[in-house]
Amino acid sequence: MRREDLEHVVAAAAKLTEEDEFVVIGSQPMLGAVPEPPDELLQSMEADIYPLHRPELGDRIEGALGDGSPFQQQFGYFAHAVDPGTARAPLGWEDRLIRVEIPPRLGSERNPVAWCLEPHDLVLAKLARGSQRDWEYARAAAGAGLVSRELLLARADDLPVAAEHRRAIVVGLKVLAPPDPS
Repeated sequence: MRREDLEHVVAAAAKLTEEDEFVVIGSQPMLGAVPEPPDELLQSMEADIYPLHRPELGDRIEGALGDGSPFQQQFGYFAHAVDPGTARAPLGWEDRLIRVEIPPRLGSERNPVAWCLEPHDLVLAKLARGSQRDWEYARAAAGAGLVSRELLLARADDLPVAAEHRRAIVVGLKVLAPPDPS
């Protein structure tokens, strides 16, 4: 998924739900901070989103814009409706969201906004999930210089995961990324 694809998904969700603010988690928030990230970070074709003020409208998004929908069949990407509890990001992530204003679409009066996880919070939320694919994503983000090892390590203590899992993430981060240059 590219930035314009994410913008399309959010604009379609806005039109569908009549809401204007959406939180974006999963892999796609990187597009909020970095409009053209490395290809390794663009593998997913789904945008995990929810309406900021009415997350219960996710069923509408899933039905009309989700996997297997006519929207996905036509465009090749889709929305996956999630809820506020889905993100296992470090405490305070909501205060660090990156605002992305979506360009108005023809025939729509909506001016949607995507609130995207900040890159460090994004990488840590993915590592909290813990799949091999998430570690590959983290490695690519670190290798491209999009996240700082020191900030990742500092925020890792605030992950809402068991202490043992948190320790494993910290060990993995120390191996994953070289120290930031001084």
